[in-house]
Amino acid sequence: MTGTAASPMVSRVEAGKVLVLERIFPAPRALIFDAFTQAEHLRRWWGPRGWEVPFCTVDLRPGGKWHYCMKCVDRNQGEFYGMESWGLGIYQEIEAPERLVYTDYFSDADANINENMPPTLVTLTFEEVEGGTKVTSRASYGSEEALKTVLEMGMLQGVTETWDRLAEYLDSPQD
Repeated sequence: MTGTAASPMVSRVEAGKVLVLERIFPAPRALIFDAFTQAEHLRRWWGPRGWEVPFCTVDLRPGGKWHYCMKCVDRNQGEFYGMESWGLGIYQEIEAPERLVYTDYFSDADANINENMPPTLVTLTFEEVEGGTKVTSRASYGSEEALKTVLEMGMLQGVTETWDRLAEYLDSPQD
């Protein structure tokens, strides 16, 4: 679809509890925004390598919900094979195609929030730059400990692989 490779992801931690991720994708801003906000796109790239999205709904409006399931389909991932990870995003702000703010929760199949896991306040910005769209994710946690918890779970590797999959999806022919 785009024909040019995305830049590598850059990450940094600010104030001990905000994880900032940035990457330039060689595609129009409106397409990148759609890829992050439309179920038909998210089903094709969301999640780390070896995981698929068998369930995804998006109600893109303030107060609306994004409910999804990631399932490990890679036998080589050992104990993770067959595991499901459910998530629930609740949108606060939508300024298409420039900005998206939502709180991301761990949940179950019925969209019940897992109170034992830290929520993430995610602010995504989509900026037109030379060569494509710069996506910046600011993931804010309630405490340094909460950020440490998700980092120890492998969240940075998971997001890196997820954004790699987005780059591959954008570079593939769309049917």
